[in-house]
Amino acid sequence: MATRVFADEELARLRGFPEISREELYRFFKLTPSDLAFIAPGRGRGPADRLGLSVALCTLPWLGFVPAKVSTAPPVAVARLASQLDVDAGEIGSYGRRAQTRTDHLRLVAQYLGWRGAGTMELKELDEFLLARAMEHDSPTLLFRLVCEY
Repeated sequence: MATRVFADEELARLRGFPEISREELYRFFKLTPSDLAFIAPGRGRGPADRLGLSVALCTLPWLGFVPAKVSTAPPVAVARLASQLDVDAGEIGSYGRRAQTRTDHLRLVAQYLGWRGAGTMELKELDEFLLARAMEHDSPTLLFRLVCEY
């Protein structure tokens, strides 16, 4: 019989944006000239789309994933990006009303950053890593954290 590893509150925390440190803010939420060209409004993107796309672009390297509710990104990070894009930070509230927009943008961001899905060999390596750790530990939450770090 399967048991739940995480409580609802823990799952919500894991799926959302964490607090951001000053160091993380300056390290991850700075757009380069090529980033700005990628986000450019000339591609039919309005201010909300450009801001949401930039949040996804900076969040993927920071967290390794982009939470579903991009509009809940740390306000200080949104403000930093908005100033770089010269748009109102409040535009983030209008971002991604259409779920497909967020999906399309995440796909574009992953491609732009050179990210790709794990292949058969990577999944096999992860499986072997996890199996070895499971022989040493019986804590599902510890195994989850180890896999995330891996």
